[in-house]
Amino acid sequence: MYDPVTLDQLRALVAVADEGSFSAAARKLKRVQSAVSTSMANLEAQLGLPVWDRSTKVARLTEQGQALLRSARRVLAEVDGLRRVTSGMVRGIEPSVSLCFDALFPLGTLIDLCAAFATAFPEVDLRVDTQLMSAVTARVLDGRATLGVVSPGGIVPGLQRRVLSAIRMIPVVSPSHPLAALRGKIAEEHFADAIQIVLSERSDGGVEDRGVLSPRTWRVSDLHTKHMMLRAGLGWGNLPEHLADGDLRAGTLVRIAPRAWGEEEHTLYLSAICRSDMTFGPAHQWIVARLGELPTREPGGAPASRAKSPVKRAKRSRR
Repeated sequence: MYDPVTLDQLRALVAVADEGSFSAAARKLKRVQSAVSTSMANLEAQLGLPVWDRSTKVARLTEQGQALLRSARRVLAEVDGLRRVTSGMVRGIEPSVSLCFDALFPLGTLIDLCAAFATAFPEVDLRVDTQLMSAVTARVLDGRATLGVVSPGGIVPGLQRRVLSAIRMIPVVSPSHPLAALRGKIAEEHFADAIQIVLSERSDGGVEDRGVLSPRTWRVSDLHTKHMMLRAGLGWGNLPEHLADGDLRAGTLVRIAPRAWGEEEHTLYLSAICRSDMTFGPAHQWIVARLGELPTREPGGAPASRAKSPVKRAKRSRR
């Protein structure tokens, strides 16, 4: 009857290959050398293949042994991953986390979050999606996302919500745009013939457009396209301050001041949302806590000043 290969044999194989000899592998595995030699001999007998070339003073892997070593590493990596996952389950850690972020959430901050999450929870699978307003909420409500981060337009009753940092929206144009030549507060008549680039929901039944001042609008469904159109001088519009900051410093965009808008009129508080029937484990709780601590920035950019959310102000006042 065929005697299956054991994990111990595969670990011994990898140890001998990595350490360079049977004796060194035995020391690493805290076994006697004869046990490692016997394990390798049994492996060869079970497979019916010569794994080691013993014609030299130091045994070397045969061609078949090299192929077996690659497979052994993959098997052991999967087994170690399985152990991490099951260990996490025993400790109450979720096997996976599914996130959906509003497009206004800073990409740099998202990358920072994912990098830190990978270190804190290496055994947890992560799925990240980006949508606009009501589409974020829809994914949370139907269970496609276990946790969402959404702008105010996407908030609906019945969801648990935690307010995060603020995203400040600022009106900008290309330096070549006619509005860029106007100083101070710009009267509404100057926007009559100016095309406004508006970030609009993909679905017809989504949240209505906000912050629309010009009668003429071009609507786009992703922030990157809007950003590039504004830089190209095709119109004017609001951008998150963290996204526009590099262009403002480089002079590829300039800020304007519509008279119809107040200074902080378009400051938006993002919120972490989830369904009320959700019970979060350590991984989700870690993400929610981390979201309130990370500064907003874009990749390669310096962290921007982070507005304090009402939740954090309330906590500080109780100390």
